[in-house]
Amino acid sequence: MAEFIISQEALRRNAELLQRVACAGGVHVLLALKAFATTRCLSVLRPYAAGCCASGLYEALLGAREMGGHLAVYSPAYETEDLVQLEGIANHIDFNSLEQWERFAERCVSHPRAQKGEMQFGLRVNPAFSTGRTPLYDPCRPGSRLGIDMALLPGKLPSGISGLHIHTLCEQGAQDLIDTFRAFEEKCGILLQDPSLRYLNLGGGHWITQEGYEVEKLIEFLRRLRRRYRGVEIYLEPGEAWSIHTGVLRAKVLDVFESMGFRHAILDISASAHTPDVLEMPYRPDVFLTEKAGENSPFSGVPQPAVCLPGESYYRAGQAGETDFTYRVGGVSCLAGDVFGNYSFRRELVVGDILTLDDMAHYTIVKTTHFNGVKHPGISLLTSNGRLTSLRCFGFEDFQNRLG
Repeated sequence: MAEFIISQEALRRNAELLQRVACAGGVHVLLALKAFATTRCLSVLRPYAAGCCASGLYEALLGAREMGGHLAVYSPAYETEDLVQLEGIANHIDFNSLEQWERFAERCVSHPRAQKGEMQFGLRVNPAFSTGRTPLYDPCRPGSRLGIDMALLPGKLPSGISGLHIHTLCEQGAQDLIDTFRAFEEKCGILLQDPSLRYLNLGGGHWITQEGYEVEKLIEFLRRLRRRYRGVEIYLEPGEAWSIHTGVLRAKVLDVFESMGFRHAILDISASAHTPDVLEMPYRPDVFLTEKAGENSPFSGVPQPAVCLPGESYYRAGQAGETDFTYRVGGVSCLAGDVFGNYSFRRELVVGDILTLDDMAHYTIVKTTHFNGVKHPGISLLTSNGRLTSLRCFGFEDFQNRLG
């Protein structure tokens, strides 16, 4: 059966770097649960995070129960009954429009936790400064519904508001953040000088743990912000930076055949149901042919997936046409476009072969569905002592009960 495998050591490695950024930069780094919310892995990250951020009620409840620490919440809109529960657990609640804040302001500021200083409220603003490459993930694209148009903001923070929140990045570097904040200051500097301002949330999308990220540049930028805006607490809420390069998805080849000018390999997983960003982003995941280790195992230095199991060797597939064995690797659902991509392998694929899709912990697991009744991959953890522990198995009852 197909399986997600998450590495405990890799999670800890990312967490240590993010904690170093927090300490050196004098800021608070939160875990964005929208990217990674595997409950039984949160205990690995808990000691390193200042808390977490949630995009809705259920994430907030999970964060309060499993992570502790600071809980920041932002949603494009709130229902009254959800806000009632959030007011009991959140430390920051950020609003997406002046209309929503005006609707809820009186009840929010009069809440006992707000009166005691245990809960503060902020506004998400849109700097209208795009640095991303994919419109689907660009909050600053034309017509965006995320964040308040700065032209609509008053010359001072509305009564009861003590925070500002910007989130514009997606898998981007330190310079993109610096450029974005410079544009934000130019358009909204008067609010940053408001004496009521107590916190500044720089959102997520910071690819801090990705190879090549300019960590020291980020730290120096954060230090400058701390000096410039004394008395203002600064928060970062990366999501995938906590979990990139920490997990894989293992799948089995169910069929190999030729049709319509291609050789096809059908796996026991679905791009649509189990790796939706492959179709939405879109992107092409690295795929490894997985075999038992032997005399022809690859030399050290050859690219390997995020999780390698003892007794196995991994051979990264190439672009189409690099070898004589090119296949269109597809999923098992009936969606015509359920395809991972075209890959070339070191040998012919046969039924029963195992393929390992790399870097499948962030966003992938939280977005999975039971579409088409395809069997849902299990979730396992490779512990620091090399033990593979099952965290969750899915069966027919999960599919049946999900839809009532």
